Amino acid sequence: MMAGVGQPLSVRWQIHLLFVIQLVSMGAMEMSGPFWPVHLRSLSHSDGVFTFASIAVYVGPMLGIMLTSTFWGRLGDRYGHKAMMMRALLGLAITQLALAYANDVWLILMLRFFQGACAGYIAPAQAYGVSIESPAKRAKLFAYLQVSTNVGSLGGALVGGVILDHAAFFWINFSAAVLCAACLVSVWILLPVVAPKDRARAAITNATPVEKVSILRSPQIVSLLTILGVLLLGRMVTQSPFSIYVLSIFDVGNWVVGLCYGLLALGFVTSASLWARYFEGRTARDVLGGMCLVIAGCVVVTLLAGFTRSIFVFTAMYFVWGVLLGATTPVLTALVSRAAGDHRQGHVLGLAQSTAQFASIAGIALGGWFSQAAGLSNIYFLVGFVYAMGLVLTVFVRARAGFSARPSEIPGE
Repeated sequence: MMAGVGQPLSVRWQIHLLFVIQLVSMGAMEMSGPFWPVHLRSLSHSDGVFTFASIAVYVGPMLGIMLTSTFWGRLGDRYGHKAMMMRALLGLAITQLALAYANDVWLILMLRFFQGACAGYIAPAQAYGVSIESPAKRAKLFAYLQVSTNVGSLGGALVGGVILDHAAFFWINFSAAVLCAACLVSVWILLPVVAPKDRARAAITNATPVEKVSILRSPQIVSLLTILGVLLLGRMVTQSPFSIYVLSIFDVGNWVVGLCYGLLALGFVTSASLWARYFEGRTARDVLGGMCLVIAGCVVVTLLAGFTRSIFVFTAMYFVWGVLLGATTPVLTALVSRAAGDHRQGHVLGLAQSTAQFASIAGIALGGWFSQAAGLSNIYFLVGFVYAMGLVLTVFVRARAGFSARPSEIPGE
């Protein structure tokens, strides 16, 4: 039986608490996010070291998460996802505290990698949410938690900027460590322990644990993860050259760059829950049909962003793009979650997190290379092409017999 069944108010409170903890912890991490290059510039003794470090400081945590998320997910399936949330928050608190005192570029890069490898909070938080939420509301759950991440990122960057205007960079990381420690205590005290699904099933049936079949042998899961990865790759292509593109193409101030960047997140926050509600109760085949239209919209929007030389059109396209993105990651993650058994949520969501990090790294690298090889002004045409490939892949996957409507694919059944 699902934890919390028969106590809807208790479950709702726990979901809202997950939202707050994820908002605070992710906001704490983003307090330093935009300002690492500023800090590393003061510590670097050469332009080459600075150039490498300003990239590695962001790629390092992604690489750490990519390499370890699946492992931590399997441990969560075995020992409980609350323990994995506490482990991740402890890792964040310790590494942020160490970063506060680190004054060597190479030590900072090493700590950032270990931060990703030891932490990886989002996947166990999602798995814990799945263990207490109704299966019919998984898309809403993932949308809700991703809204939390986006709001936390925006708020964290703002708070970090305020701290840096009035104090040293040390206080950004120290404050983040304190906030992560507070989140750890909150999880420990306020969230109940939920028994792992395979243990609960074995206890109820007095049978041996269910047979383990590799998730990667499921064509449905592999297909969904591939679509998810392609879409995230397309999203991250502009991550590195974005500010330079806006400043050089439109000749505007830095505040406009921040506005455009923020509108993408605002569009996501505005639409994610609405998209989740729209796709709720639909079969996987129907969801992928709707996803084809959403991805086609992303193709049109990014091509328009590449063609236009009007900053007003560009900012409008960024908001619309964010609205469309609100339908992609949460809904596809819910499909991936549904395709796996309840006793393997940590494993499959950890695998999804690893896929996301790999796609993000690939997107950043591809965007950096393409802007140098083909010209910065063409970067959004590459984004449109990547989305077009994602559209073709989604159409192909939807057409496969494995996604025909079956009762097990319908949320809530």
